[in-house]
Amino acid sequence: MTDRAAELRAYHEAEVVGCTRCPLHAGRTQVVVGNGDPTAELMLVGEAPGYHEDRLGVPFVGQAGKLLDRLLAGIGLTRADVFVANVLKCRPPGNRDPAPGEIEACESHLFRQISIIRPRLVCTLGNFATKLLSGRPQGISRMHGREIRARIGDLDVVLYPLFHPAAALYTPSMLSLLEEDFARIPTLLAGAAAPAREDPRPAPPSPAAAVASEPALSSGRARPAEAEQLGLF
Repeated sequence: MTDRAAELRAYHEAEVVGCTRCPLHAGRTQVVVGNGDPTAELMLVGEAPGYHEDRLGVPFVGQAGKLLDRLLAGIGLTRADVFVANVLKCRPPGNRDPAPGEIEACESHLFRQISIIRPRLVCTLGNFATKLLSGRPQGISRMHGREIRARIGDLDVVLYPLFHPAAALYTPSMLSLLEEDFARIPTLLAGAAAPAREDPRPAPPSPAAAVASEPALSSGRARPAEAEQLGLF
């Protein structure tokens, strides 16, 4: 076991699996801390566990997870090559959107995971992860496929916002766009991408405020007719 693997496991056991910082702990089956390579150069961050994730303790195990596996395979990667986590570690009741207070309570777990794993590239899947880690109010429709430099704690990373795989499940025509954005990941990992494009508008006063400022990306759990309204794309 590498030092990072041991440190990550120790943190999860000491601080995450028994976390009671917000009311979500009362309804969970288990905490979904995330999984994958603790030394990965690529980290993917989604929204929150759903029904199957809550039961199995693994992120992205439903239909959106199967599509994520396909997208990773399309660029020569597997789950074992990356680390996958969520903004929230517990399932919200009825798979509703995370509340700002829940994000505030849980965000330090994600920040600590990033500081231990030390990825070079963090792909944010949808609005919640994108707004939290970028600190910007722009939604995923504007941010996707545009890499930006960011500093998370003591770590300089490239953030690469992507549509949540659930968006392509609801709107199959979006699959080619998601595949196109995923296709740039190897280039970004190799460090040969064009200079990051900065948005000149100021960041919001806090990550939680940014998350609350716009209809957010549901992690594929809304009804199809509501997908656009809720910000799936």
